[in-house]
Amino acid sequence: MGNVPRFILCLTMAVLLPNFVVSFSTKTKINTSTDQSALLALKAHVVSDPQKILETNWSITTSVCNWVGVTCGSQHQRVISLNLSNMLLTGTLPPQIGNLSVLASLNLMNNSFHGSLPIQLANLHRLRFIELSENNFYEEIPSWFDSFPKLQYLSLSANKFTGQIPSDMFERLPKLQSLNLGMNNLSGKIPIDLLKCKELQFINLESNRLEGILPKEIGNLTMLRSLHLDNNRIQ
Repeated sequence: MGNVPRFILCLTMAVLLPNFVVSFSTKTKINTSTDQSALLALKAHVVSDPQKILETNWSITTSVCNWVGVTCGSQHQRVISLNLSNMLLTGTLPPQIGNLSVLASLNLMNNSFHGSLPIQLANLHRLRFIELSENNFYEEIPSWFDSFPKLQYLSLSANKFTGQIPSDMFERLPKLQSLNLGMNNLSGKIPIDLLKCKELQFINLESNRLEGILPKEIGNLTMLRSLHLDNNRIQ
């Protein structure tokens, strides 16, 4: 009789384990499909691809993990990095890009992406690296950049951003090490909340229309190695 409960347990595991494996496999497949749909939406928003990089390589006949510029995690096969830098692409960012839920690195440097940044980007809480410099993004810098608690690198330089630097965008960026907002059309003062990012090593705010007095508290950034404020009206 003592063996009966053990037999029932083994039988239960034998029945449930395959279902668990199928469920896990189905969930992974669904998530991978979500990543594919998000990238295909981005491809559809690219109106010029002179080198035919996306046109040639981003095909539903192959896994997204084999697409040019895409890197997947080794275990879950989800997209963790998207690097489309220097591809001469022209287009806008679709809201579906916010569905790349495990994305850690986004690099669109030196293209001709334009328009405003979709708020759905704020869903990418795992981002550590954001490089959007040398494009044509415009409007104000959104305050929801504080949605990336793991963010270490942020570059929005050489775009057409206007308005003030949001005073609250640095509230929850404890790991930020590099900030590059140079060569835009930003105005107003340097937000004092920037100084809450104690791990900052590099700050570039040059070639904007910033004004006012440089906060003396900037001396509290003990890890700061480089500060660029040229071509502003900062005293």
